[in-house]
Amino acid sequence: MIVVRNSFRLKFGKAKDAVAAIKEAVAAQKRAGSTFSTRILTDMTGTFYTLVLELTVPSLAALEADMPRNMSHPDFQAAYQKFVPLVESGTREIFTIVE
Repeated sequence: MIVVRNSFRLKFGKAKDAVAAIKEAVAAQKRAGSTFSTRILTDMTGTFYTLVLELTVPSLAALEADMPRNMSHPDFQAAYQKFVPLVESGTREIFTIVE
């Protein structure tokens, strides 16, 4: 199993709007057929206005196969267009789950 952690640094004061938009995007991916487990996390300490979207996937191959369909879904694209203006920057980390 693989964890993909997408961390977004949000614009000041935009966390509530960003969480709503990312929830909408995740729901759209589910409607598109995604079976990946997702978690949305927000900061409690550390860098302010950080939102993390974690995906748990069986393999990188599964991620590669599903992402084009999920991300091209019209509902996902609509939610993503709401999310993008709220973000200053982002990073992605990919981990193998050991235990």
